[in-house]
Formats: sequence, structure tokens, C-alpha cells
Amino acid sequence: MIEAALGLLVPACAVFGLLIGSFLNVVVWRVPRGESVVRPPSACTACGAKIRGFDNIPVVSWLVLRGRCRDCKAPISARYPAVEAATGLVFGLVAWWVGASWALPVLLLLAALTICLTLIDLDVQRLPDAIVLPIYPVVLALLVLASWAPGGVSDWPALWRALVAGAAMLLAYFLMRFAYPRGMGFGDVKLAGVLGLVLGWWGISAVVVGFFAAFLLGGIFSIALIVAGKASRASKVPFGPWMFAGAWVGLVAGERLAEAYLGLVGL
Repeated sequence: MIEAALGLLVPACAVFGLLIGSFLNVVVWRVPRGESVVRPPSACTACGAKIRGFDNIPVVSWLVLRGRCRDCKAPISARYPAVEAATGLVFGLVAWWVGASWALPVLLLLAALTICLTLIDLDVQRLPDAIVLPIYPVVLALLVLASWAPGGVSDWPALWRALVAGAAMLLAYFLMRFAYPRGMGFGDVKLAGVLGLVLGWWGISAVVVGFFAAFLLGGIFSIALIVAGKASRASKVPFGPWMFAGAWVGLVAGERLAEAYLGLVGL
């Protein structure tokens, strides 16, 4: 029974991810420009022709159109189907990893945010308030649902832990921003609170590993760029993607990494 339910959940989440990925393409393009994600309807950026419903099927439509606008034949970036496919794949993987759990909705939201804000940060080196700030009440609502777990076992201490971790990460990033303004933007500070909420609900190990993994991975990447001559010590490297990467390391492997470290130091 459980295997059958999981067999339906994974493909359902993957298909849902394809649809969400199509919407994320709109968000990534419009929000940094201060445009509405609702109106006007999607249109070709070259000729302005409105995109028809049958030309808006995730991945499939791009393949059918051979990557070109139906009206003006202008090329359509391969990033659009790539984002849709990646979102579908990630949603499926998250569903497979978590299973039928009340924590699944908040982790799917985190997956969507990871893809969306990573692309925006890489494009414009900014994490827009229009996305980050409204996410706070949504994440809190989903964590309340996960802690309540209707029909299952409630875990209210996890919610309190999430609130403390969210506030702690927000404060830690704010202090780092205050101490070294050039090294971090306020968008990173605001995002830290969101990640802290999710990591805190998952566990203390997730918070600690997720926090340090972001700086470790980001530091390794920056050093690699400098060694390769692609950047200098004064170059600005978007940190949002590494915050997300660290968060996922904390969620997926935080407990195991923490236990390994404590065993290594003999604790």
C-alpha cells in the first residue's frame, strides 16, 4: 500500500513541478524588472505575440516548436525548458526522499525557491523583497501544518525550534552584514531567516551544518574562480545559491555529518 502510494506521489509531484517550472520562468524574468507575474499574459519577447495555450506546455511545446517562436521564428532560450525539466525532476526527487509527509509541501516550496532565486541572483545579483518577504508567512503556515500533522503525531517543539533557528540565522547574517557590508547583501540576510525556519524545523544538526556548508561551498567556489583567473578578490560572487546549497546539505546529510564530526573529535 505504502509503495503504491509513493509510486503515485513521485510522478504526481514531478508533473506538478513541470507546471511550477513554467511559472518560475515567468517569475525569474518579470520580478527583477518590477513587472506583474499575472498580467499581461506570456508573450514572445521578440515580436510580442501572445503565447497560445497549446504552445505553453512545459518542455513539450519548446520541442515541438524546435525552440522558436511560432509567429516570428525568433529563437526561444533553452533555459525555459531546462528550468521546467529541472523543477519537475527536483520535485520528484524531493517526493521520493520525503514520502507522504506533512513536511513535503514546505520542502517543495524550498525547492522552487532554490531554482527561482538562484537564477535571479545569478542574473542580477539580487534577491528581490517581492519574493523573499511574502515567503515568510507561507513557510510559517506550512510549518504549522507540518507540526500539527493532522491524522498523525504532532510535533509542536519542532515549530518552536524553527522559530528560534530562523531568528538566530537572521541575526547572525545581519551581524555579518553589519561587520562587512561588501561581503553580503540585505537580500541574503532576509533569505537567511527563511532558511533558518526550515532547517530549524528539521533539526539542530541541519541548522549547524546548513549554516557552515553555505560558507564552505561558497568559499571553495570563490577560491576556484580566483585560481582559474575568472575573478579577483574584489569580485562580487552571488551568495544566495550557496545559501540554498548549504541548506540542502543540512537537510539531506546534516545529522550524518554532525555525527561523523563528533565521532572524529571524540565526543
